[in-house]
Amino acid sequence: MTAAAAAMVFVIDDDAGVRTSIQGLLKSVGLQSETFGTAQEFLRNKRPDTPSCIVLDVRLPGVNGLDFQHQLADAGIHIPIVFITGHGDIPMSVKAMKSGAVEFLTKPFRDQDLLDAIHQALDRDRAMRQQRSELAELRNCFESLIARQREVMALVVSGMLNKQIASELGTSEITVKIHRGHVMRKMQAESLAELVRMASKLEVAPGKK
Repeated sequence: MTAAAAAMVFVIDDDAGVRTSIQGLLKSVGLQSETFGTAQEFLRNKRPDTPSCIVLDVRLPGVNGLDFQHQLADAGIHIPIVFITGHGDIPMSVKAMKSGAVEFLTKPFRDQDLLDAIHQALDRDRAMRQQRSELAELRNCFESLIARQREVMALVVSGMLNKQIASELGTSEITVKIHRGHVMRKMQAESLAELVRMASKLEVAPGKK
């Protein structure tokens, strides 16, 4: 399956002609899409767990596009958005972009501009999904550490030497070395620098469990 075929574009616009036109454009470049006339209709729909983005009209019946952008964020739905509008202005576009929109296109726009924005949005979603997957894997590794190993890890990444850690924890240096070895193995870290990067992503620090 190609990257394009594995992705999904959701088109939300109350104009049936616009929905049909955009869906035809997406199909011509091998992109799958689903269309909706309202934001509520989109929310009722079960979404596939695949890289995706939303092409969203600003002026919608019920909730407008900008408010819907905030509703999605509040609900923890982080799908990149490409805004389209026939009535856009600069303050509106600035507000949308500040809230994380990928692009803000004013109708009529070139097909290629829309496709470029959609591909950028899908790339962003793929990157976010990869980051979430890597973080989940890191958390699983961290959860496998016993309490004392987590303490040792936090002190190691803070820059303390084994003998300092032993003094801090009231144990022997050899015990610290053993725990440190278990930490490196369980976290699948090849080096101290890599362990520090992992700890940063996990927000591990002395005193945190």
